[in-house]
Amino acid sequence: MKVWHPPRDVVDFSNVKAFMEEKGFKDYKDFVRASTRDHVWFWGNLPDWLGVEWFREPREVVDLSKGPEWAKWYRGGLINAAYNVLDRIVRMGYAEREAFTFVGEKGDVRRLTYGDLLDEVIRFSRFLDEVGVKPGDVVAIYAPMIPESIVAMLASVRVGAIASPIFSGFAPPAVAERLSLSKAKILVTGDYYYRRGKRIDLLGRALEAVRMGGESVEVIVAYQREGEPLTVEDERVITYSDAVRGKSGSRPAEELDPEHPALLLFTSGTTGRPKGAVISHAGALLQPAKEHYFNLDTKPAWTGGRDRLWWITDLGWMMGPWQVFGAQFLGSMHLVVEGAIDYPSRDRVWSLIKEFRVTQFGFAATVARLLKRLTPKVREEYGVETVRILGNTGEPIDPDTWIWVMEEVGGWKAPFINLSGGTEIFGCILLPSPVVPLKPSTLWGPGLGMDADVLDDDGKPVRGRPGYLVVKKPTPSMTRGLWGEPERYIETYWSRFPGIWYHGDLALIDEDGFWFILGRADDVIKVAGKRIGPAEIEAVLNAHPLIVESACIGAPHPVKGEVVACFVVARKQLSQDEIEELKERVANTLGKPFKPYAILQVKDLPRTRSGKIMRRIVRGLLRGMSVGKPEVMENPEAVDYVKEAVEVLKSMLKES
Repeated sequence: MKVWHPPRDVVDFSNVKAFMEEKGFKDYKDFVRASTRDHVWFWGNLPDWLGVEWFREPREVVDLSKGPEWAKWYRGGLINAAYNVLDRIVRMGYAEREAFTFVGEKGDVRRLTYGDLLDEVIRFSRFLDEVGVKPGDVVAIYAPMIPESIVAMLASVRVGAIASPIFSGFAPPAVAERLSLSKAKILVTGDYYYRRGKRIDLLGRALEAVRMGGESVEVIVAYQREGEPLTVEDERVITYSDAVRGKSGSRPAEELDPEHPALLLFTSGTTGRPKGAVISHAGALLQPAKEHYFNLDTKPAWTGGRDRLWWITDLGWMMGPWQVFGAQFLGSMHLVVEGAIDYPSRDRVWSLIKEFRVTQFGFAATVARLLKRLTPKVREEYGVETVRILGNTGEPIDPDTWIWVMEEVGGWKAPFINLSGGTEIFGCILLPSPVVPLKPSTLWGPGLGMDADVLDDDGKPVRGRPGYLVVKKPTPSMTRGLWGEPERYIETYWSRFPGIWYHGDLALIDEDGFWFILGRADDVIKVAGKRIGPAEIEAVLNAHPLIVESACIGAPHPVKGEVVACFVVARKQLSQDEIEELKERVANTLGKPFKPYAILQVKDLPRTRSGKIMRRIVRGLLRGMSVGKPEVMENPEAVDYVKEAVEVLKSMLKES
C-alpha cells in the first residue's frame, strides 16, 4: 500500500474541515502553510478560535525583543489554565457531564463529573492556601493517573503554584533528585497502587525519597487507596481525606500572566541529570487544546460531542497532563486506567475500549506490537467499532505495525494520528489531521503553527535523506528556559543552529513530501560515513513474519568504526539461514552498507511502562556501563537476556 486516503464521511464530519471552510482555506496544507508563514497571526487568533477565556485580554501576541529563545507570549493578558478546563466548562452548563473515569486494576471504577471535579479541586486549593503554598511554589505529585493526582495537579495550577508530576514507577533516588532540583514545598503521593496484581508501596518510596533529597518538602499528602489508615512516622504526612475535610466553599482561580509557569516536567535524565521543562499557563492550555480539536478531532461538549479519549500513559509523562488539559478544555471525557495493559487478561485493552466506548485511542508503538502479538485478530474476536481516531507517540512506528493497527483496530476507516514532539514542547511538532492522506508510519508533516524543517549538518534544508528536526519560530508551549539552568537551555535547544529550536530527532521528508521520524539523533548509526536511524532498520526487520520486535544500535568496530547490531525477539528459534535472510532483507531494502553485522535473538527487550524500547540499556551494556534495572522498566528481567546476547556480540567483534 502506497498511500491511504481518509473516507469521505470522516473528512466531511471533521472539526478541521468545518473550520477551513469557514475561514476560506482550500485544503489542510494551505491552512498549515498560513499558520507557519504568519505565526503571530495564527497564535494571536487561536485563543479566540478555541474559546479561551481570559481574565484580561492581551495587548500583544508575542514580544521577541530578547530573541526567539526568550519569546514572551500574550503580553498584558491574564489567564489561568485550570480555570479554562474546569470553571469555564461548569459555567457553560456542563457540571453534570463526565470529566473522566478511573478504572483500577482490580476492576474498581470511579466517575467524576466536571462539577464533582471542580468541587474537589477547590477543596484541595483551599488546603494549599492553608499550608502556605504561594504562586511560584512547586507541588510535586508522585502518583499514577488517579483522581487524587489529577485533582492535585489542577488545584496547584489554579492557585498559581507549579505542578510537577513525577512518574509513579521511579525508584526513590530518581524521585529524590527531582524533589531536590525543584525544591518542592508539597509532595502529593499515595499509600500504594496495583501493578500486575502486586501492591506497589508508593508511600514508603516517597518517604525514602524525601529523606534522600526532599529537604524543602514541608507537607506530604497521601491518599488512602481503600480507606485504610496510614502507618507512618513522619510528622509531615497528612492523609488526603484530612487535607480536604471541611474545605467546602469557594476559592477563585488566580489571575496570572500567561507566561506564569503551570507545569514543571522533568525529562527522564537518560543523558545526565534531568532537565526541568517549564510550561506556561498559555502553553499548557493552547498546545493540547489545538491538537485535540484540529488533529484528534475531539468534538466539544457544546456541539453535542460524546468523545472519550484514552492514551496509555502516566501522569509523570507529558502525555498524562496533555490528555487532561486537552480533553477537558473541550468539555470532553477521558479514561484513566491503572495497571498493565495485559493484566489480568490479554484482552484488557479491548474490553475497556468496548465497555467505556473509547473514541480516541493512543499508545506507544511497542504497546501496539505487544497487542498485535497478544491479540492479532482484534476486529474478528473483539470488535472495537467505537474507535474513530488512532494515535501513536513516544517512538517511531514501523510500517508493519502501522498497517496492523489501521486494519485490525481502525478497520481502515480511523485516521492514524502518528505524532511526535516532546516534553519540552508540551505537545507535537509533527502530526497529521483526519483530512490528509497517509503513508505507513508517516507523521504527515508539521502541526499548525509549528514552523518545522529538516536540516543537514550545515543548517541547510534537506529532502530525501535524514536530517535534524528543527522549529524555526518560537511557540507558546516551548519550555520557558530550563528550571534553574538558562545556559543549559540555550546550549541544548538553540546553540546547534542559532535562533532555531533543535529538537534532537532525526527526520526525513520523502519524495512525496511525507515526513518521518527516524529516532533520536544520538541513536544515529554511522556506517562508513553514512547515517541511518535505528527505526529504519527495525521497520524492515519487524515486517518479517518471524520477528515480533527489534532494537538496533551502532556497535564499535575496530576496522569499520561502527557496524549495525540488531537484537530481535522472534516467534521461534531462528536458524542461521533465517538470520542470514534477515540480514539480506535489510541490505536489499536499505543498501548494503546497512546490512547488519549481527542479528542476536533475545527472549525480550527492555522497555518502559509506556512501551518504549530502551535502546540506551542495550547500548550501555555493550559499552560496559552499569545500567542496573531501572524502576521505569516494565520488564527488568530483559536486561539479563540482553546481557547474554551482548557477550556473544563482543566475542564476534573481538574476532573481527
